Amino acid sequence: MIHLHSIYIKGACLLLMLGGATSCNDWLDVQPASQVEDTELFTTENGFKEALAGVYSSMVSTSTYGMEMTFGTMAVLGHEWSNLPSSSVAANAQAYETLAEYDYSSSLSEGVIASIWATSYNGIANVNNLLNHIDTRQSLFSNNNYAIIKGEALALRAFLHFDLLRCFGVSYAVNSNMPSIPYCTDLTYRVFPQLTVQEVAASIEADLLEAEQLLQVDPILTGEEITELDDNGYLMNRQVHLNYYAVKALQARLYMWMQRYGDAEAAAEEVINSGAFPWAELSVISVGHDYGFATEQIFALNNTTLSTVFDTYFDPESDNVNFSLTSTALSEYFENITTDYRYLYQWRSGTQNEAVNNRYLLKYSNPTINSGETFEESPYYSNKMPLIRVGEMYLILAECRYREGGDALAMLNELRTARSSSPLSTLPTDFYAQLINEYRRELFAEGQLFFLYKRLNLTNVSGSEVDMVAQRAYTFPLPVSETDPAQRENNR
Repeated sequence: MIHLHSIYIKGACLLLMLGGATSCNDWLDVQPASQVEDTELFTTENGFKEALAGVYSSMVSTSTYGMEMTFGTMAVLGHEWSNLPSSSVAANAQAYETLAEYDYSSSLSEGVIASIWATSYNGIANVNNLLNHIDTRQSLFSNNNYAIIKGEALALRAFLHFDLLRCFGVSYAVNSNMPSIPYCTDLTYRVFPQLTVQEVAASIEADLLEAEQLLQVDPILTGEEITELDDNGYLMNRQVHLNYYAVKALQARLYMWMQRYGDAEAAAEEVINSGAFPWAELSVISVGHDYGFATEQIFALNNTTLSTVFDTYFDPESDNVNFSLTSTALSEYFENITTDYRYLYQWRSGTQNEAVNNRYLLKYSNPTINSGETFEESPYYSNKMPLIRVGEMYLILAECRYREGGDALAMLNELRTARSSSPLSTLPTDFYAQLINEYRRELFAEGQLFFLYKRLNLTNVSGSEVDMVAQRAYTFPLPVSETDPAQRENNR
């Protein structure tokens, strides 16, 4: 296991590994990688761009958002799947059995949890290395690149810490003064202190507010048109960067966690009112070009291995069961509303043996191109791993308005109507049961359902009989590598 202290010692070397193959080869032309000082990387604007791209690339790791923080561990904890892959398919298949029971003490669970911790803090270490150099090198940057790169880096540091907090810190509904995780703001040999849940949330908020100010020049906000002729198109494709509106959406998530519902509502409204993330169009969805509803993604990772991910874990033509739902479970999730676009186009029946009764998710598959057909827009719809989407902002607004006695029904129905799902005539008596169902349908296998249960501190997760509160099952124990050498306090 990796201790947080050692992650920071290795930070400079990690920059080389995360910068991409071309970058690494260029470095090796200068001197052996083990001898290269990270200061050499930060002598050009392009070096800063490569360092930032390296952090995004690291987030596609299967230990975090390439699997475990989306459709793997987090979906298992949320009991989203009916069927899980065998150990011949998924390395952590046995761990999923213990995680589904919220047994965090087994060595299998400990390994998964330690990897989430280490990989996330590795990304933070590399962000901090970039931030340590950027202010003294402003003269290197053209146009608005200094502000945008620094803004994205701060937002990334906040994003990674927030998900670590949601994993390793108790909910505000339990005790915001409980010890949680360190908030790391430097690349250093010293061990950062363990902060309370409230203190970490405040640090995340501070980074997001600074990022918001820096990203006032983001083209996604200003409307500036960027082409390949502008700095080789560096500021194109802002959805695969933590752009201005992704910062606002992350603020909405954070403020919901902090029980600051008025602030969450304002942030979510700004994202929605921007009009920058229109609903996916049926004409594109129905022909298989946009299984992930790309136009609605506020922030996504560019995952060039997405086709392999789909073939490995979701292929409906495979002999393996893999991650899947039973046909009955899928119908129940969608309340038998078979007109819903998500039901119709994001799932496919299995084709082999007993798998014909299972349904396989297409969200992480790349566009289908019919034989002889040219689809020029397919690169836009390809390789996107959604991490924040606009539908979540509607669900946040619905909850905020419900809490303040406002019109929650309108927000739920706007989302449902966009999906061709029948609108609700009245607000259900059990609003939160409805909200959970809406989250499950809209954000299936994107890592958010379990965090919703946790934020609400519900006694039970649907599909499990475990008393989540009594068992303290919503909060991962800190890795042993942290609790022993670093003298961390109990976080649960």
